[in-house]
Amino acid sequence: MSAVTESGVIEAVNKELLIGGKWTPATDGRTFGVHDPATGAVLCEVADASPADGLAALDAAVAAQADWAAHPPRERGEILRRGYEALMARQEELALLMTLEMGKPLAEARGEIAYAAEFFRWFAEEAVRIDGGYAVAPNGSGRFLVAKQPVGPSLLITPWNFPMAMGTRKIGPAVAAGCTMVIKPAAQTPLSMLALAEILREAGLPDGVLNVVTTKSAGTVMEPLIRDGRSRKLSFTGSTEVGRRLLEQCAGTVLRTSMELGGNAPFLVFDDADLDAAIEGAMQAKMRNIGEACTAANRFYVQRGVADEFARRLTERMSALPIGRGTEDGVVVGPLIDEAAVEKVSSLVADAAQRGARVLTGGATVDGPGHFYQPTVLTGVPADARMTSEEIFGPVAPISVFDTEEEAVAAANDTEYGLVSYVYTSELKRALRVCERLETGMIGLNQGIVSNPAAPFGGVKQSGLGREGGTVGIEEFLETKYIAVSL
Repeated sequence: MSAVTESGVIEAVNKELLIGGKWTPATDGRTFGVHDPATGAVLCEVADASPADGLAALDAAVAAQADWAAHPPRERGEILRRGYEALMARQEELALLMTLEMGKPLAEARGEIAYAAEFFRWFAEEAVRIDGGYAVAPNGSGRFLVAKQPVGPSLLITPWNFPMAMGTRKIGPAVAAGCTMVIKPAAQTPLSMLALAEILREAGLPDGVLNVVTTKSAGTVMEPLIRDGRSRKLSFTGSTEVGRRLLEQCAGTVLRTSMELGGNAPFLVFDDADLDAAIEGAMQAKMRNIGEACTAANRFYVQRGVADEFARRLTERMSALPIGRGTEDGVVVGPLIDEAAVEKVSSLVADAAQRGARVLTGGATVDGPGHFYQPTVLTGVPADARMTSEEIFGPVAPISVFDTEEEAVAAANDTEYGLVSYVYTSELKRALRVCERLETGMIGLNQGIVSNPAAPFGGVKQSGLGREGGTVGIEEFLETKYIAVSL
């Protein structure tokens, strides 16, 4: 597009359900509004699927599965490659669309489109690398053949905070593996997924391979599909609380699952760290996506020798961040997703302050329309403050002080979550010791960003099951079949 406008990008998106390759309204004609979190204004109405619509989408996925599984891997990869190229070619309009429905500043939205596209490029290359095995039986009397085959019709549920990247991170490996899909995007941010579905149709994805149901009633629409014996896989990104409920539903049919759930990331700064790098990493780990990320640094543990200096410099950086609507030039901090998010962040900060924490900057909402909260730094946050055990999901950095390595590791591991940790130290032996002892699936060692399509993303404990991305990401959508051959 030569001139990208807000009304133009909204108007360009098909707002119906995609079922069996056709755009269709909800069976009862219901719709729901999509809001701009920076103003509260309704951007548009999209179809509100019923349980019958969800089952129709699953019917379409089941009907398309056999042909899609037999589709040549090279052609599956070429579809993804064309999808990658289309995403990059339309980066500006897709970024604006995301900013309007989710709130993140345009610069971050552009970055997410590029990140999202990389999943398609990565899995386009993985589609032709699905391998198997051939071995001689130990007694020599037979042969073992091992094949990798698509799991089958897959249910994908994506969150609102990364509405494009979380879609491509699931769709990419499913397409590469030969699985058909029913995807339900978050009700707050359905437009990015609807735009992505149309891009894949234009890239040549056959009818019925990707089916999209948008709905305000996620549970009533998706639970019947989860309990339907024809579904073979559920991939969910969202809160641990919802993930637990979905796992219970999956138990009935022993549905294969991938769960990317909540986080409570510790950010450890030792007194031998490069403080310039630690501050830069802290800003990345805390303020990526306005802090609305499962990988966001949630607890800062700083060794006493550098604690005051770290707090001073972080406060200086956080207090200078421009706040506003994400479409405005220079804005770094956009709105939170809705009023409930603002209320949660406010209550967590108030709780910490009541327990003795000191607010160095921020600590309040922003007047005017929209759902804004000031970038905030707190020191002296006690271990019993709620924000040490709950995801903040906002622009708040709580700092606590430690004295010994043992104390830091114990505090970092004192959580039910285990998604990611961040460690800043210049001592190699300490770095290896600490990284090996931290109970998380990912670690940023002297860097504040860990996400990369070529690396396995996922956590331990109650942060999830399975991995997305990397060479193992496609395995989540493949079954291993063993064939015994007697000679």
